[in-house]
Amino acid sequence: MERAAVCVKDLVVSYGSLIAVDHLSFEVKTGEVYGLLGPNGAGKSSTIKVLVGVLEPRSGSVTVFDTPLAEEVTVKSQIGYVPEEVALLDALTPREFLEFTSSIRRLDRDTANSRLGKLVSAFELTPHFDTPIAALSMGNKQKVAIIAALLHEPPLLVLDEPLIGLDARSSRILKELVVYQARKGGAVIFSTHIMEIAEKLCTRVGIINKGKIVGEGTVDDLRRLVRKAEGSLEDVFLKVTEQEAGIDEVIKGLEEG
Repeated sequence: MERAAVCVKDLVVSYGSLIAVDHLSFEVKTGEVYGLLGPNGAGKSSTIKVLVGVLEPRSGSVTVFDTPLAEEVTVKSQIGYVPEEVALLDALTPREFLEFTSSIRRLDRDTANSRLGKLVSAFELTPHFDTPIAALSMGNKQKVAIIAALLHEPPLLVLDEPLIGLDARSSRILKELVVYQARKGGAVIFSTHIMEIAEKLCTRVGIINKGKIVGEGTVDDLRRLVRKAEGSLEDVFLKVTEQEAGIDEVIKGLEEG
């Protein structure tokens, strides 16, 4: 039976006088890949940072598997998080960093090493496993962050633009792991700007604009919501975030230039 993996109610996040998230409410069920979409500055990353305990909201409530966000240690043990801007311990190698991550999470050594070996092999990180993180490419740093998020097999994955910098093979593997996460009864919140990925990968999507949900449902639900949209989630996205107007004029101006 499906249960709420994440429940967000009337969430407000502010930076001084700027309201980044404005009484936002949504729910993510187990077995779902929930796409969180929106233009730059819409409030996606602020929302995600609250969900993982990185940012303190001004008001509202968040529960993860029925546990209030205030119980931070319990909540964080259930989440695997890949931030939009990856921050790692650059002086360590991937081996040292991931072993440190495993120890912090108090994982069984043999189980963790077995899973770590499989993930490192799958993401083709073995040649760089003992190279200082500071010397790695952006794509390989992203792989380290993804492996760290997956290592403890969390029931909830929160992924903020996780495909940035990944090669095609690694992107495919991560997408397959996201689908598997939902199939085995976990949940995923997947923030992305790539509409085609959201359309193919997400069970449901929530579109944020100016800190509010302006559209939510399956891709077909949103197409029905905006009946003039023809075919793609991108069309729906541009309409409900009011970004469609003026695009033709911009293109025409570039062509004439």
